[in-house]
Amino acid sequence: MIKRITLFLALLVITVVYASPIKPDFVKAKVVKVIDGDTIIVSIPKTTFNDRKTLKNLKYHVRLIGIDTPESRPNRRAKLQARESHKSVEEIVKLGKLAKEFTKRLLPKGQTVYLEFDVQPQDRYGRLLAYVWLPNGKMVNALIICNGFAYPLTVPPNVKYQKLFLECFRKTKEEKKGLWRLM
Repeated sequence: MIKRITLFLALLVITVVYASPIKPDFVKAKVVKVIDGDTIIVSIPKTTFNDRKTLKNLKYHVRLIGIDTPESRPNRRAKLQARESHKSVEEIVKLGKLAKEFTKRLLPKGQTVYLEFDVQPQDRYGRLLAYVWLPNGKMVNALIICNGFAYPLTVPPNVKYQKLFLECFRKTKEEKKGLWRLM
């Protein structure tokens, strides 16, 4: 009887660990603030990075890998997006605010998230580069682009979910979801 219970518990643990999209090497964090549709600030417990010397603070800016949302404030990047899309900066900022609000609905302050890193964990600005997962196993990056609030942005070597993001973008644009219903 004890052997059966032990076997059952072992199988249960294996099933939970391997069936869950939240893997043990993901980093648990809490949302502090949404900066933009594709950038957030999270807090990470100090103990998580004890053996890594490059990360020193409790709060980190996180750039969501694989997606790019319109800017929510007038700046150089908004001007560039306006030129590329043949829209005004004001239109870009309006779209950016919609993308930011969508991200805020997914990631309210205090929301627990899990960060999955790819090959390059930081960008040249010192932001963490991550795929952000909700406790229910849904990836925030995919939810944003699949609901029409982002363009795909592939920057090698971080290409793990590139095909998923490109397919979501194509489909959501065809279906005129999210921002595409306004364009």
